[in-house]
Amino acid sequence: MTTTEERLIALEERAAHQALTIEELSDQLAEQWKVTEQLRAKLDRLTERFLSLEEASIEAPAVTRPPHY
Repeated sequence: MTTTEERLIALEERAAHQALTIEELSDQLAEQWKVTEQLRAKLDRLTERFLSLEEASIEAPAVTRPPHY
């Protein structure tokens, strides 16, 4: 049978391991959040670019066949 001291040491080890795991997960979450924000900004820029190109194509004169055809 384990003593109270051994049980306490095991609990402290488990708590330390869990604290390290939580810290690692927090770091990974922060990194993923940064990547998500970068991708969101890139998507916004691409959306604006697409809309401006779409507007430019609407304003362009219609392609017609030259009179000699």
